[in-house]
Amino acid sequence: MVQKDITDLKIGVLGGGQLGRMMIQSAISYNLDISVLDPDPNAPCAHLVENFEVGKLTDADLVYEWGKHFDLITIEIENVSTDALKKLSKEGVAVYPQPEIIELIQDKRKQKIFYQDNGIPTAGFVLTENKEEVQKHVDMLPAVNKLGKEGYDGRGVQIIRDERDLEKAFDKPGLVEKLIDFEKELSVIVSRNEKGEAKCFPVVELSFHPEHNLVEFLFAPAQISAELEEKANSLAVDVIEKLGLIGLLAVEMFLTKDGQILVNEVAPRTHNSGHQTIEANLTSQFEQHLRAILNLPLGSTDSITPSAMVNLLGEDGFTGDAKYEGLEACMGMEGVYVHLYGKKKTKPFRKMGHITIVDSEIERLKEKARTIKELLKVKA
Repeated sequence: MVQKDITDLKIGVLGGGQLGRMMIQSAISYNLDISVLDPDPNAPCAHLVENFEVGKLTDADLVYEWGKHFDLITIEIENVSTDALKKLSKEGVAVYPQPEIIELIQDKRKQKIFYQDNGIPTAGFVLTENKEEVQKHVDMLPAVNKLGKEGYDGRGVQIIRDERDLEKAFDKPGLVEKLIDFEKELSVIVSRNEKGEAKCFPVVELSFHPEHNLVEFLFAPAQISAELEEKANSLAVDVIEKLGLIGLLAVEMFLTKDGQILVNEVAPRTHNSGHQTIEANLTSQFEQHLRAILNLPLGSTDSITPSAMVNLLGEDGFTGDAKYEGLEACMGMEGVYVHLYGKKKTKPFRKMGHITIVDSEIERLKEKARTIKELLKVKA
């Protein structure tokens, strides 16, 4: 990277969603010069930066022309033109995470092959080209059918439990993965800077919506043994080092009933499973991402307090101008922090915000999370 004071660097962010919004909120503390490109003129970042441009993130020519003006480019979404980023990188623009790694992670098939080739424990799988090939793997059932590309926020992933479900298999290149009978779903967010310094945030425990494959609840730290915590952290560091990634990596994992930890998927950016770090850790995931890509010392990831995060999703059956039902009641509860994402319109299961809850008592924390889930609704 060009040797400049960090406040003199021109930083471009591909994607203007809520992850970018929270990254900018951290960047303000360091007087960082942030510009954003996003296809939506009303994206959550649109009014937070001086230079916000509207454009398609997968348009190679557009991304290249936009990116030439920056010292450093980062992402808040994987669906971007890696061809443009590779070209910019060759011309001296620092791109973190690196374009080749983004490209690998964009394709779940390549991800799985990477795990296999590098001795990273993961669920058994076979690659498929179409629906017909998926239907040949009856021996794998029950299984998860994933699209190789284009899956995001629960889309492009479905469970095929028995032969009757095979009719809904994806008719595009993808994979069939053995369904894991897990004890818990875990996530570790790990960061790494150019110097090779790596740090993990404490392991968190996730609870997903049964139909839409979106995180509903998160509890931190995960209720697991110190031995399993160390195992999960070591695995996350192993993945980021073998990738050689600079920035932040969210590593989603399964804890099996016999005590194994398997890597499910990774995301090369800040992640839904790290939102609670804003209030509950000494350094937030958003600040840590900035520290990592700027090659600064990584911040302490220690927890200040146990925490929970509740995703605020648009209610099923409601589309239109967002209205927040039960917000005042939630704000009256101790240790509750509301984060709305600036989205004017709601639709079913759209991520509209999140709530972080902090409490020294785990059971009280869980009770508050359940109460908020029932109280707070996004309707139109």
